[in-house]
Amino acid sequence: MTRLRAVLVSLVVTMTSLVAITATTTTPAHADECYSWGRSLSSGASGADVAELQIRVAGWAGYGVNMAIDGSFGPQTVAAVQGFQAAYGLEADGVAGPATYAQIYELQDPDCTPLHFSYDEVVPDCGGTGFSGGSVPEETVKENLKRVMWRAEALRQRIGNVPLTVSSGFRSQACDVEVGGSGSGQHTYGNALDLIGVPFCTLADNARYNGFGGIFGPGYPDHDDHVHVDIRAGNTWSAPDCGV
Repeated sequence: MTRLRAVLVSLVVTMTSLVAITATTTTPAHADECYSWGRSLSSGASGADVAELQIRVAGWAGYGVNMAIDGSFGPQTVAAVQGFQAAYGLEADGVAGPATYAQIYELQDPDCTPLHFSYDEVVPDCGGTGFSGGSVPEETVKENLKRVMWRAEALRQRIGNVPLTVSSGFRSQACDVEVGGSGSGQHTYGNALDLIGVPFCTLADNARYNGFGGIFGPGYPDHDDHVHVDIRAGNTWSAPDCGV
């Protein structure tokens, strides 16, 4: 074998080994009833799997950050993954790999809702079943509810893994009017939850760190007996009695 041929063969063997190692270390093996990730994700990645990750970690992006679910792994997603990892005792390196996915799988129910919240809790306030009659189609309502529930899961963990109760979830447009709303509020999109179960100011104060665009609590009209959180764009917060 000539020297050149020997060098080429050596390079091929080396590259093959590197590919095999990369495949082993970047392809988490899991079969989850809801969703499974097939690769590790880090800064610069993009795709539907990034968007699925963002839904589950958006509540950890930091104070006042209402992170977009856009399928692009940018600085906010890095911060959100780091926040999630730190909250659950993992190495906070900002890379979503097997350990991060394993923690998500522990928190993920078969219908993709988080462990401590469910669609059964956020059914229409005014009776009935399903999620129709809102400001967007039923499937969009359910997707929005899933996203707000994952942020509520983050809030629950942040305040010490203390149980929270949903006192109001989805409302049809007719129901929203019936309870005194405008008929087109955030509840009609599936974007909002009203929470009780711990001191309201604890909820309002901590919710600022868990990705909620809307926060309304004590001191805001008609919000002295619960804290409203939602995932609207931007930040609109008002709980004057809590300094929020």
